[in-house]
Amino acid sequence: MKTDTIKPRLSEFYQKEIMPQLAKKFGYKNVFQVPHIKKVVVNMGVGKGAEDIKILEAALADLTTITGQKPVMTRAKKAIANFKIKQGSPIGCKVTLRGAKMYEFLDRLVNIALPRIKDFRGVPSDTFDGSGNYALGLREQTIFPEIEADKVAGVQGMDVIIVTSAKSNDEAREMLRLFGMPFKKQG
Repeated sequence: MKTDTIKPRLSEFYQKEIMPQLAKKFGYKNVFQVPHIKKVVVNMGVGKGAEDIKILEAALADLTTITGQKPVMTRAKKAIANFKIKQGSPIGCKVTLRGAKMYEFLDRLVNIALPRIKDFRGVPSDTFDGSGNYALGLREQTIFPEIEADKVAGVQGMDVIIVTSAKSNDEAREMLRLFGMPFKKQG
């Protein structure tokens, strides 16, 4: 059986449940006006990777396990003497997810990983960039069930950026809320 034919659960949920709710709330006349998620970028900055390549290799392996896609190594654009970083040194890795892998990652992030954070009270609802894109910082990779905590060499944080087609932060916030993103209660 081909996995290409299986539509991710969150993708179907978006089309059947979220799109009609967004269209009704914001008064969209056309289905193409309804905002959608374009891509999800997962980034791990590994500053010590310039000194010890094993740390960077471990981060690459963890990111591959978490996202199901091979990451790209990121390199320093400028030399920073205070951090002992030379221009072109490997300093991190990133993955850009689209389509089915993007929806599957979001599903695991919202429903499995975020609730596993110790003393979790929700994600900040104010880290939008003004154009409807959302940024979320995670402190450790062990919140994902794919990562075995015993085998982790060092705890590594990551950034998750959700790029949407929304015209405003309010549209994007409402769409992500409908996807199940657990935002902190205001006030």
